[in-house]
Amino acid sequence: MEACLMASREDKILYLSRRDVESVCEGIDVVGAIRDLFRLHGSGQTVLPEEAYLGWKNDLGEQVRSLNMPGYVGGSLNIAGTKIINGNIANPSRGLPRASGLTMVYDKTSVRINCVMEGAYLSSLRTACVTALSADVFKGREIEQVAVIGAGVLAQAHIELLAKRLPHLSSIRIFDISSERIASLRAEVSALLQAKGVELRETATAEEAIRAAQLIIPATTTTSGYIPFAWLQPGAILVNISLDDPLPEVVFKAAKVVVDDWKLVKDDPRRLIGRMYRAGQIIGPDEPADEQSAEGQQRRRIDAELGEVVAGKKEGRQHLDDIILMNPFGMSIEDVTLAAHVYQKALEMNIGVWLER
Repeated sequence: MEACLMASREDKILYLSRRDVESVCEGIDVVGAIRDLFRLHGSGQTVLPEEAYLGWKNDLGEQVRSLNMPGYVGGSLNIAGTKIINGNIANPSRGLPRASGLTMVYDKTSVRINCVMEGAYLSSLRTACVTALSADVFKGREIEQVAVIGAGVLAQAHIELLAKRLPHLSSIRIFDISSERIASLRAEVSALLQAKGVELRETATAEEAIRAAQLIIPATTTTSGYIPFAWLQPGAILVNISLDDPLPEVVFKAAKVVVDDWKLVKDDPRRLIGRMYRAGQIIGPDEPADEQSAEGQQRRRIDAELGEVVAGKKEGRQHLDDIILMNPFGMSIEDVTLAAHVYQKALEMNIGVWLER
């Protein structure tokens, strides 16, 4: 019977809606899956090509973009796929998500597309998983206060995941230039936070949120830095998921600066560390160089990639008071990893819609 069922599906593709993906993820250790992925990445068992970036102006003259990001993950997964994510920063003003997309999983042998699923939820979830993993890997003192800057989709993904994972968490301080966005977010997460005994506290400034927190998560669309080193308390972990929020002094002064993939980070000319690299202020984890640039300016070495720390190849936190800057660019292999787990779980649960090829 099972053989007949599989044969009947050979010419079909499984489609999973956002609701399907959310439902299936409830039964998956998503942070554990991302930890395993970083261990594989740190030991060279992944393939991460450059992303294809397409930027253009839509019919309203707005700058929009489309990204296509394939990836291969070895180990026991041994699977490839791709993520397509499109974005328009004007969408929220129309009541639409800023970004939306699809993630695909390929057959291990024929490499035909086996599954297509809504990708934006996985994209925000895998970002939150990297933050949760960073909190585990670089843990010092117990995390009781978290700061979230920005109240969009990424903020919600982080709040929902961290509220479930941080046993000593008592308060999440949140700042956004729009109180309406915070109110909307509060409505989405209030039941979970109440059940976990966690307060969501709106602050008047980003500084007020950040100074009190052991874990700081900027989730904004800013292209201008605003976080000085002085705002970070001893032992704080700053997970720089939106990439431009800290000032360069944070990069220079942090006890550890860790990235997810150095090549991705350094090759991006639009974000903080990529710009600092081009200015001669940053060198890679294993690049030979003098501490001073040719112009005599200070240079900062990136300490490690997260996969190297997870795999035990490089040190993470050394002292309780170390301030850690984790700067993840975001990797397609994270989406492929979660999508592979979701696909397998959906087959077990008989969830989704089968489409003719």
